[in-house]
Amino acid sequence: MLPALPEKKMVFKGLVTNKEDTNKLMLTPLIRYPLLGGSALITFEKAEVAQRIIEVKEHVVELSYGEELEELDRCRVRVQAAPVDILLPSALEMRLTRNSRSILVSDLPSLGIPEEALLDKLELFFSKTKNGGGEVESREFLDNSGQVVLTFAQDGVAELLIARGHIQVSVGKGKHKLKISPCMSGDITNLQLQPSRCPRTVLLSGIPDVLGEEPMRDALEIHFQKASRGGGEVDTVAYVPAGQQGVAVFMED
Repeated sequence: MLPALPEKKMVFKGLVTNKEDTNKLMLTPLIRYPLLGGSALITFEKAEVAQRIIEVKEHVVELSYGEELEELDRCRVRVQAAPVDILLPSALEMRLTRNSRSILVSDLPSLGIPEEALLDKLELFFSKTKNGGGEVESREFLDNSGQVVLTFAQDGVAELLIARGHIQVSVGKGKHKLKISPCMSGDITNLQLQPSRCPRTVLLSGIPDVLGEEPMRDALEIHFQKASRGGGEVDTVAYVPAGQQGVAVFMED
């Protein structure tokens, strides 16, 4: 059984490039990776460095860099290094459905007013029959799109507005030409995942809670950037102390 995905609203913005790409849906993975307490993620600038660290598996990390201590007083910890494997979508099938009572309103003006105030103005305009509208059942701003979905209580209202394509709306001190488009919703009918290894990132585990968060992060970075330890230039370090939990976000490199 395929894992359930959270509902995600998507908007087509009308951009089509090459003809051969018109049937393709481009996905940008954003992976959230749970990070348990007593572990760290360290990303190197070069993949070959990460591979060397993983091959060694166990590392002894010196925690007293910069301090003049006797050998018996020095603090060292053993940590385990492992690769980071995540699941990425390799194939996706969607079923698109047109909502017969909803419209997508775009080309909205930048008026410098709160979203709720703009939604109120749109609802007032589109609820009037003289403007070709009707009773508005719901309204919603789509995240990061600057577009609004309006759903009407009666059938037929949305179809007539969509047929017009554009409409002049009085918003603020002037009239603005807004674009009216069909509102489509999609359901994922098939999703295939494949494992993928992060080539530059290493998972360190078994880190005891013997230093504060920042000193431990610094100690790990100092150790693993040393060429004499098989390390190299470190890009980022994320450390979660024992007893806590974190979430690392992976994006396309």
